[in-house]
Amino acid sequence: MTRQLITFEVEAQTFGIDIMAIREIRAWTPTTRLPHVPHYVAGVVNLRGTVLPVVDLAARLGWRATEPTARHVIIVTQIAGQFRGLIVDSVSDIVTFPTEALQSPPATGDAVVPFLEGLVSIEDRMVMVLDLPSLTQANDIAEAA
Repeated sequence: MTRQLITFEVEAQTFGIDIMAIREIRAWTPTTRLPHVPHYVAGVVNLRGTVLPVVDLAARLGWRATEPTARHVIIVTQIAGQFRGLIVDSVSDIVTFPTEALQSPPATGDAVVPFLEGLVSIEDRMVMVLDLPSLTQANDIAEAA
C-alpha cells in the first residue's frame, strides 16, 4: 500500500502532511489577531465566509515565530471535521511512498517529536510526517474558531 504527502518547508526542514487532510493551499493573507490565544495561533482569516484559525507551524513546533511575507503560504487542513490553516515557508511537491517505509521518530526529547507520525526517506531527503491530530488538538485552537 502507498501513501501520498504534500511536502513543504518550515525553517529549512522538510515536512509532509497526508494529502487527504489538505483542502487547499492559499497565498499568504494577513491574519486578524485574537486575544487570549496561545503564542502559536497567528490569528484567523476569512475563508469564504468561514472563520479559519491559522497556526504558525514554526512556533507550534517550538521554533521562533514566523514573520510572514508574501512568499509564505497557508495550507488549509481538515482534521476531525474542523478546518485549520498552517503557515509554512513554501510548498514543495507531492510524493508517494510505500506505507512500510514510514519509520518511527527517534526518542530524542526534541519539541518536534510529539507532533510527528514518523519519518520517511524520499530520494535524497528526510521528510518529517506530521501527525495533524496531535498538532491541532489543543482546546485553545478550537476557541479561536
